[in-house]
Amino acid sequence: MQIVVGVAVVRGDRVLAAYRPGPEGGWEFPGGKVEPGESEPEAAVRELHEELGIEVEIGTSLGPGVDISDKYRLHVYRASIVAGEPVRTEHSELRWFTAAELVEEDWLVPDRPFVRLLRNKL
Repeated sequence: MQIVVGVAVVRGDRVLAAYRPGPEGGWEFPGGKVEPGESEPEAAVRELHEELGIEVEIGTSLGPGVDISDKYRLHVYRASIVAGEPVRTEHSELRWFTAAELVEEDWLVPDRPFVRLLRNKL
């Protein structure tokens, strides 16, 4: 099973989300696949640097992994920005959400359990 990390970048009372366009699109926590020899937090740091041009400090996991398919499992970590401002390169939109704005139906299905958990922690 290939692990994919998502990162819930939190700033104050808001969390950063990226919009994946297309028919299967929706909001997601940015991130990507864990490469061989890489820890999940290392992959999260690398992916956010590549995708958003930011340096982050990875915090705690938001709970057990969620299967995306029979090949991929998503793990989401909380993080904070230590350098830079997010720049959209791979997604059609970036947005900072408050807890009240986190509507699960607008998110990709695998991210929804983490949205629910995060909404209660913001």
